[in-house]
Amino acid sequence: MMLQISDQLAIPDTEIELHAIRAQGAGGQNVNKVSTAIHLRFDINASSLPDDYKDKLLQLNDRRISGDGVIIIKAQRYRSQDKNREDALARLLALIRNAAITPKIRTATKPTRASKKRRIESKTQRGQLKTLRSRIND
Repeated sequence: MMLQISDQLAIPDTEIELHAIRAQGAGGQNVNKVSTAIHLRFDINASSLPDDYKDKLLQLNDRRISGDGVIIIKAQRYRSQDKNREDALARLLALIRNAAITPKIRTATKPTRASKKRRIESKTQRGQLKTLRSRIND
């Protein structure tokens, strides 16, 4: 089984470490007995991801990425281990996909003559309104 990132890219399960741990918080005896939370570890540098993906992931300012380039995700939203495993993998997938998106570069534009005129007119109109509010001298 593989984690499918895009049509051409997938991560083999051997690169993703999943460990079942005990969840924190309320839950009664279930919390004390059963290891339902999932601790996911994914080493970016040792993975089979393309270099551009690796670079973008390592440049992210995300608390889930450690200093040595390991993504650590702890999933404990659900009471079942299977749902937490799916949740952890979905969060890893979302992180990698978001890193792959390059932001659109903004092209600088100049304001049009009409927009400049409208801006100046609105400023003068506002100024006139403020002068009308002032005290009248007799």
